[in-house]
Amino acid sequence: MSSKGGGTALSRRNYRLASDTEKPKATGIVNEKLLSDYLHHVFPSACKYGLTSAAYRKTLTFQDLDAHLEHLLSEGELPEESRDQAADGRLGPSTVVLDHTSGFEGLLFVDDDLLGVIGHSNFSSIRATTCVFKGKWVYEVLISSQGLMQIGWCTLNCRFNQEEGVGDTPDSYAYDGNRVRKWNVTTTNYGKSWAAGDIVSCMIDLDDGTITFCLNGQSLGTAFSNIKMGPGIAYFPAISLSFKESVAFNFGSRPLRYPVEGYRPLQDPPTADLLKANRLLGYMKTVLSTTIDTQEEKVVEKDSACWQLHGEPTVLVTLAHVFNHFAPLMCKVYLVEDVLMNFLLTILEGGGSVDEHPLIQQLLDLFWLLMEDYEVNECLKQLMMSLLRAYRFSPIIPDLGFQIHYLRLTTAILRHEKSRKYLLNNVLFDVLRSVVFFYIKTPLRVKEAGLEELIPTTWWPTRFDKEGRDEHEVREETADERLRRRAYERGCQRLKKRIEVVEELQVQILRLMLNNKDKGTGQASRYIFLNKFRKFLQENASNRANPTVLCPPEYMVCFLHRLISAVRSCWDEGKRKNGATVSSEDGYVPPQLFYNGKVDYFDLQRLGGLLSHLKKTLKDDLASKANIIIDPSEILPSSMDDLDEDEESGAAQRPLGAAATGGAPVRPSWLSSPTLGRANRFLSTAAVSLMTPRRPLAPPEKVKVRTLAVEQRTEEDIEGNHGNDGLLLGRPMEEPEQPITEKSLLEILDGIVMMYNLSVHQQLGKMVVVSDDVHEYAVALKDTEEKIARCPSRRADILDELVKSQKVFAEKLNHLSRRLAWINATIYSKEKMLDVYWLLRVCICTIEHADNTGSLFAFNPEFYLNVAMNSYSALKNYFSPANSMDELPGYEETLTQLAAILAKHFADPRIVGTDIKDSLMQALASYVCYPQSLRAVERIPENQRVAMMRNLLAPYEQRPWAQTNWILVRFWKGCGFGYRYTRLPHLLKTKPEDATLPSLQRDLSIASFQKPCPSLLLQRHMAELLRHDKDMAASFLNSVLNQLNWAFSEFIGMIQEIQQAAERPERNFVDTRQLKVCATCFDLSVSLLRVLEMTVTLVPEIFLDWSRPSAELLLRRLAQLLNQVLNRVTAERNLFDRVVNLRLPGLESVDHYPILVAVTGILVRILVEGDRQGVARAASVLLSDPCFQLHSIQHLLGEGEASATATATATGTATGTERKHFSLHAYTDYISAEEELKVEQMLAFLTEESKQAAASTAPTSEEDLCPICYAHSISAIFKPCSHKSCKACINQHLMNNKDCFFCKATILGVEDYIKPAGS
Repeated sequence: MSSKGGGTALSRRNYRLASDTEKPKATGIVNEKLLSDYLHHVFPSACKYGLTSAAYRKTLTFQDLDAHLEHLLSEGELPEESRDQAADGRLGPSTVVLDHTSGFEGLLFVDDDLLGVIGHSNFSSIRATTCVFKGKWVYEVLISSQGLMQIGWCTLNCRFNQEEGVGDTPDSYAYDGNRVRKWNVTTTNYGKSWAAGDIVSCMIDLDDGTITFCLNGQSLGTAFSNIKMGPGIAYFPAISLSFKESVAFNFGSRPLRYPVEGYRPLQDPPTADLLKANRLLGYMKTVLSTTIDTQEEKVVEKDSACWQLHGEPTVLVTLAHVFNHFAPLMCKVYLVEDVLMNFLLTILEGGGSVDEHPLIQQLLDLFWLLMEDYEVNECLKQLMMSLLRAYRFSPIIPDLGFQIHYLRLTTAILRHEKSRKYLLNNVLFDVLRSVVFFYIKTPLRVKEAGLEELIPTTWWPTRFDKEGRDEHEVREETADERLRRRAYERGCQRLKKRIEVVEELQVQILRLMLNNKDKGTGQASRYIFLNKFRKFLQENASNRANPTVLCPPEYMVCFLHRLISAVRSCWDEGKRKNGATVSSEDGYVPPQLFYNGKVDYFDLQRLGGLLSHLKKTLKDDLASKANIIIDPSEILPSSMDDLDEDEESGAAQRPLGAAATGGAPVRPSWLSSPTLGRANRFLSTAAVSLMTPRRPLAPPEKVKVRTLAVEQRTEEDIEGNHGNDGLLLGRPMEEPEQPITEKSLLEILDGIVMMYNLSVHQQLGKMVVVSDDVHEYAVALKDTEEKIARCPSRRADILDELVKSQKVFAEKLNHLSRRLAWINATIYSKEKMLDVYWLLRVCICTIEHADNTGSLFAFNPEFYLNVAMNSYSALKNYFSPANSMDELPGYEETLTQLAAILAKHFADPRIVGTDIKDSLMQALASYVCYPQSLRAVERIPENQRVAMMRNLLAPYEQRPWAQTNWILVRFWKGCGFGYRYTRLPHLLKTKPEDATLPSLQRDLSIASFQKPCPSLLLQRHMAELLRHDKDMAASFLNSVLNQLNWAFSEFIGMIQEIQQAAERPERNFVDTRQLKVCATCFDLSVSLLRVLEMTVTLVPEIFLDWSRPSAELLLRRLAQLLNQVLNRVTAERNLFDRVVNLRLPGLESVDHYPILVAVTGILVRILVEGDRQGVARAASVLLSDPCFQLHSIQHLLGEGEASATATATATGTATGTERKHFSLHAYTDYISAEEELKVEQMLAFLTEESKQAAASTAPTSEEDLCPICYAHSISAIFKPCSHKSCKACINQHLMNNKDCFFCKATILGVEDYIKPAGS
């Protein structure tokens, strides 16, 4: 039996049973009459007088069935002339595609079916190959990304460029759902905003001259009327799209999702084939619902759901005849989607679990039995593509019915082992972007998604303190608020339960893919999935990956959560079977995975640097600790050019991978698109040059392979066997022998951690914006309601405007609160939080095990540390307040473990990457800002705490000293002089967003609003270290003083530039970046002063005990810097005052209070709270400094100014323009009476001391002054050359140089010099 319509020479499997001519009365299966009745029942023929009666119809046998079937299928076919007539009004090829050869502008990637397109330049345009000039026509556009696009119609005369696209020229018309506008040279508002997953129908009526658009089947109204028509005018479908935006067109090659009555698709449906396919399907259904009762010799009806493929010859031969015609049709995409997919969906329509519908499994068995392999393969491929597209572009309805429907069918198909393995091997990751199946899109339009019915009552937090943040002291809710909140929470629970149904189906699909028991028909599904999953990660991890390959981060988030659920489920199932393994709760990735070469990390950075470098430097450690010998050929030195070639060869190896099952070539991994999945792309002439390599790519057999290629790995390579550890080869002595779980699950877990690092964390941060919007609108609504309450009744005009604003804010909040409910259910639910928490614990445990291996820790990929830090940040900043971290199991212990990792590794010499070191430092800086995590740092073992403090106090040079300083400041905040504020006094009335400390990272900015939580324990460690290690104390303080000198000098230089710009008549705008840098320098100066205050409070002897080396020098340097700061900030009508009064955006944190109270704190400690000798030394040094000015100290208390200024309120003082002078007296909420008293004592003491010094100081001749600074008397003599200077100059000089100022002799010692009495 030859294949008809298949277009191939392959013969079909022959199931026809030849009859025996010598026995005309029997078929060898059932008797002739019964067979004839059965075949007539299955293939009924109609005559013009109705159905032929059983008495008059011809006996039908298998010999006649072919001709009978041909006759039945040919009935009702349209003659060819009428088909041609149907195309009237259209010009161009009958198969409509995008014209990738002409008529477009810019760079585009186009799918191999020429229907999907991705913009790859500023504004790219393309049109279709077919145009229309009369009649009513429609095509659909499937929106894959919601960015800037203009979709519509254009004539052949339209010329587009990088600035002008469809709708920007006279004869083109477009709809833009991103900006919600329509375009025809000019633009006006039109339609609704679209989102990824929407379908736009574009209709043109060339009889009435109108263009209309629909969104998901709902008409947006007539967009354009009286369009240009007439001879020579024909319209092409066209689109313009910006960079990385993507869509797919349906001109009629598939059934339209939303057909419009009276409008025809540009491409005619295959009517004749459709008629045949539906008839053949009808015959197949009859076979499935019919059985032959040989006892009673009659045909009996039965339930098709119970049909079994038992191998009955009569049924099989009958079906073979059906499939002879049906199979070739099932290779056509339109028929698969319209006939087969809908048939399979109707089987599942009754509900119930997929297991309750065995018919689909039986049908798939039948497909593999009666169709050629290439036909089944194509049919399954098209079926999965149709299912994916249907799932992705289904509208959201309250019960998520569409999504559940398509996922159930996908699950049913993947339950069939042979089909699953074929799809995994060749389709799901190679042709499709199957990750879409695990995504639940967020509805942009709440009303259409039915969320108003699901969540009828909305609610949002309404209690805010003066800083705009949630109040810490929760007031009692009103009864109305409580009712609304509870009703809203009930609605959220209803929504969550519906979403959980979809999520459970998605996890089922992944569990099927992770099946490792189906080894009967070749490699188990899990190992196929694992290899495809690693390849997927490689494509997304590569910086040079084609944009069409990259998986959108919103898909990654959902995929990650479903994969975690599936992996943990398989893991715990294995634990139940083998109790000796580790439970998933305590899971981790063992360290040997990172250095034994069994897993490819595609050149991702390791903690110790490049892998090639580590193999070279640590080969002996690998041999001694893990019994791994590195092949000498892998560590040969290579030139940069060779490395470059290696990278290109690696890139070449991917598209030229090993042959797939059945000998078909593997589809190159870069041939892909997010619309229909991975497929060929056709590029414009300009784009082709991008694909041309700099040198010929090496053939794959010559590529230097460091590890076994992913596609070539078998189950044995992964799981190992007797005497072979598989993936876990090279277990170090420190690693326990206890098996963890199946090794394949460990590699998938490793991939999950990598996936979180690639884009999931970033996406989690992006989605918080909805919660932030709710917060902002709630504040605005509350503010408006307060204004309405205060509005005088006579100002009706203002009241009307306020009421309008109130209505707008309330509507927006209703919309956002429902949208937030969806996002909380899909992204920030308690279950998702537990997933991220589990990942955090996995990373912590993995890092701890890797750390135990000593030098081999350097092989650990950087992303494990990144994920540990980022997942903690996500739990803290993104999942709250909807979910509390305190409720997480073992949270306190986890916090302590993470604290130990941060404390140990921020200065770990095994870590060489600058970025990861900075990240660790920033994470530690953020960690110590919160009471709970700071207490965790205090709980780590004492030796680790002391080591951490020692590393923090190491000299600041060539280290991220700003973050180091920030950490030390947080240990002190709450203990210093006037240092108990959460926010600066002058910023209380501004939004927190405006008051964010510039230049510091986001986490640190958030942390700056935390209440002070000083650590007395860590302060004590710091004091002990500085007290006992004199050299470290001197080098640490010199570093701090150097950085303070630099930061404050930079700040002064920048405010001079800002002031000059502000005074110019043209009022030039100051660069925002310059303002941020300026504010950063100010903040750094303040924090460095606070560190000095902490040091001088905890260990005053460093400055005041002159028996310590460098003590006097440090005190003189400190006095010099304090005097400079005071003079610059307190001078009359000075530069600082003028810039502060400008109140420039970006310089909000720059004010008198933070810097002056920091300086005051240091002065009070050394001049008031010290012992008598120390106070005397401090006063002497301070007064002897040439920069010292008493009025700078007096300025602190506003002495000599009007008493009204001194008693002004704190807020008025800080923000009012009437304020002329600063005074500590004004900040009664921030500075205690005791502190004020000490400042007054200090001022009185300095006033008295300066008077005495002035009276007792005899005029000094020039010969007695230091010849270097001419500020102090000569007090030191050098040995052996006997030259002289003051102690301050020589001590500072000797820090960097041992040569004499004057004669360049080497100075061996310095002695005190006292001028002889007689001189």
